[in-house]
Amino acid sequence: MKKTSDREYCIRDVQKDDLPALVALEEASFTCDRLSRRSFQRWTKGGEGRLFRVLIHQGILRGYGLVLLHQGTHLARLYSICLDPSTRGKGWGKALLSDLETHAETSGRFYMRLEVAKTNLAAISLYKNMGYRIFGEISHYYEDDADALRMQKRIRYLERDHLEANIPWYQQTTPFTCGPASLMMAMASLERGMALTQFLELDLWREATTIYMTSGHGGCHPLGLALAAKRRGFKVQILMSALSPPFIEGVRAEHKKEIMGAVHTHFLEQCSLENIKITCRNVSVAHIEKWLSQGCSVLVLISSYRINGDKAPHWVVVTGADDLCIYVHDPDTEKITENMVDCQHIPIAKKDFSQMASYGSTRFSTALGLSLPRGYSVMAESSEARITGIE
Repeated sequence: MKKTSDREYCIRDVQKDDLPALVALEEASFTCDRLSRRSFQRWTKGGEGRLFRVLIHQGILRGYGLVLLHQGTHLARLYSICLDPSTRGKGWGKALLSDLETHAETSGRFYMRLEVAKTNLAAISLYKNMGYRIFGEISHYYEDDADALRMQKRIRYLERDHLEANIPWYQQTTPFTCGPASLMMAMASLERGMALTQFLELDLWREATTIYMTSGHGGCHPLGLALAAKRRGFKVQILMSALSPPFIEGVRAEHKKEIMGAVHTHFLEQCSLENIKITCRNVSVAHIEKWLSQGCSVLVLISSYRINGDKAPHWVVVTGADDLCIYVHDPDTEKITENMVDCQHIPIAKKDFSQMASYGSTRFSTALGLSLPRGYSVMAESSEARITGIE
């Protein structure tokens, strides 16, 4: 038990019997963006993907905190926190949040993130006093159209701040355009005036696709993405663990394999003509960090099974690195979370990233490093018009 103003309270895991009190507290505390009874029922069932703690005072539920722990990352997100309005000012909010941070750290998380209404000055002050910093803003985030601040706190100390690159985030608009979406983010980080549009996304896919995959639309070949970037004025370096056609081992139809092989051969020939450097070696964290130190923007093909349970190859863009983590923007919101903020600057432990940065039975790995040659004016093609990348 802990004491505040000579009155005892405790913080414990949520129980199914807490449901009526949780619903009543939510209705008394919020006028919009409330969690529904159905949502509370889902979250009280338990599971490894969340922390749900409640504050009890004199046998009455006075507050709760819900934290999401996304699979495959070391990021915790404060999804919702609430205190009985009549008990505010007692320090219980700080105690509850500290408790959540402790349990999130024990669960192997390095950071806690949250969103807070820009007008909620009391909550913002509390978060700042507890070490959270503002690192972004989202317009029209809440149901009442209010803006939100994004805040973050490191809950497991690392020796130095992570090197967060100024890379815009773009959400892919189809299930098969993670490669183009990641390439767009990388290009836009180097040429800030570049417009990120669906026209450009689809143009890049048409230029870079393998045509076939194990199922559905073709994914994007690393050489195809490199050529698309080179055509738009960027300097490109490629790492590939093998020069044989990627993704082909999971394809059964012989005619599809033949087409994928022909595409691969043609991409190799085009890269040779464009003098694009291809290094035949496995992707390593050390090489990614070297590229980042040189000012490159980096795309990596990963197996996203550890993040979302999907065994398909998936492109992401690296946004930074520190002593313990690699950070990535993931363009796909549907398979990770309902909230786009959880797809940005995702921290992944380096040892986990090393395992994720290969795909299939052949353990194929590949990455692209983009840079902007001196004196170049980058132009991004769309299907309707050319979009200048000059501020």
